[in-house]
Amino acid sequence: MTRLDAKAQNKKKGLSVNADAETTYPPTGALAPHPEGKDHEVLLRGVLVYGEGEPTDVLVRDGLIAEIGTNLNTDGETIDLEGQVLLPGLVDMHVHMREPGREDTETIATGSAAAAQGGFTAVFTMANTAPVTDNPSIAETVWFKGQNTNLCDVHPVGSISRGLEGKELTEFGMMADSDAKVRMFSDDGKCVDDPRLMRRAIEYAKGMDVLLAQHCEEPRLTEGAVAHEGDNAARLGLRGWPRVAEESIVARDAIMTRDYGGRLHICHASTEGTVELLRWAKAQDIPLTAEVTPHHLILTDERLETYDGVNRVNPPLRESRDVAALRQALIDGVVDCVATDHAPHGSEEKCCEFDKARPGMLGLETSLALIAQIFVLDGDQDWRFVARVLSESPAAITKLPGHGRPIAVGEPANLCVVDTNAQWVAHGEDMASKSRNTPYEGMDMPVKISTTLLRGKVTCRNGKAVTSSTSENNA
Repeated sequence: MTRLDAKAQNKKKGLSVNADAETTYPPTGALAPHPEGKDHEVLLRGVLVYGEGEPTDVLVRDGLIAEIGTNLNTDGETIDLEGQVLLPGLVDMHVHMREPGREDTETIATGSAAAAQGGFTAVFTMANTAPVTDNPSIAETVWFKGQNTNLCDVHPVGSISRGLEGKELTEFGMMADSDAKVRMFSDDGKCVDDPRLMRRAIEYAKGMDVLLAQHCEEPRLTEGAVAHEGDNAARLGLRGWPRVAEESIVARDAIMTRDYGGRLHICHASTEGTVELLRWAKAQDIPLTAEVTPHHLILTDERLETYDGVNRVNPPLRESRDVAALRQALIDGVVDCVATDHAPHGSEEKCCEFDKARPGMLGLETSLALIAQIFVLDGDQDWRFVARVLSESPAAITKLPGHGRPIAVGEPANLCVVDTNAQWVAHGEDMASKSRNTPYEGMDMPVKISTTLLRGKVTCRNGKAVTSSTSENNA
């Protein structure tokens, strides 16, 4: 679909295609008028707001939270959710929707369905598409396709360098001023390893108040590497990936951010040393934030015993001490948020020799359950912690309006509901994603998203995304 085609289709559907030049993010699609001229209402019956207190009712009207109380009524839809946990809709700063270019592994439609089933109301999809998202036309096409799908807000991430080649900066300004209003730039999948180019990117981004997200990997230290450098890799005959490959870039870019300003975000932190560098940077008031993936919080390189390509990921699974450090850092706020790094791959890219497998794992539909298991059910954190690391912090880092907001009257109804009594078993074939490369195949999951709302529209009902073939009228 071309840029003009996308605009024409959205005009027909009533979606805005001309954002004001001063608008930080593009306008999002509103609910279509009710066919009978009534208000759009959804009543969430008997929820526990943040998992606290007694069951209460939350009435959503025309995309906003209208009332919170007991014994509320509506002429619209009532969803009985007795005792389930109500949270703000989740926000994922780091996904790979694979469109354009690899629609055989994921599309914006299937990725959005996976997001809705995972409780997400907004995601940021990385630029390593084919062609690369390094110009306004591709960014706008991604944005408009996400709005047409209307299951979650899909924000395109622009590349830092043209073609992800690490040689020349892209036109940040043109993408930021486009209808997609790109606010994050990253070469994720590759590191911007040239310090001169990264310095220019930091200076350029500062003047525009856009976020840079760095994939920290010194490529000269990881050439041919496929597994964490340690005892397991040596015993299994796999070329090792040292911690210093990540940590050296974190340190370099933290210092450049200190000296040249701007905002820098560290993608998929994976080592104990990175945690210490982040702790140092934050003590210096350097504007540095970081994410950690669910798989780096729960899996270790012991998984590589089977040589199963599903366990290959970039950065690699580390050791138990790294996992422990990352968990504590997330609790302490040294690592700011959780991001899935949802990376779909076809079976032919995973069912092969380990060193030939493409790195990446599915994450959107299992993230909430894993974080709940680690920190709430097996730990001493509460559901407000889950809301912080999966919704509020990523929304704050990206300065994303309308998401990660408090559950209060007058706030946007971007919400998700967690059924704490719905245990389930993860199977790739049951997921909404087009690919099946989950590392949690056959694993028991302790909780499940039952309901997701995007601006008051139900996008997930009874644990399944409400797609065009299953959607009902909003009445």
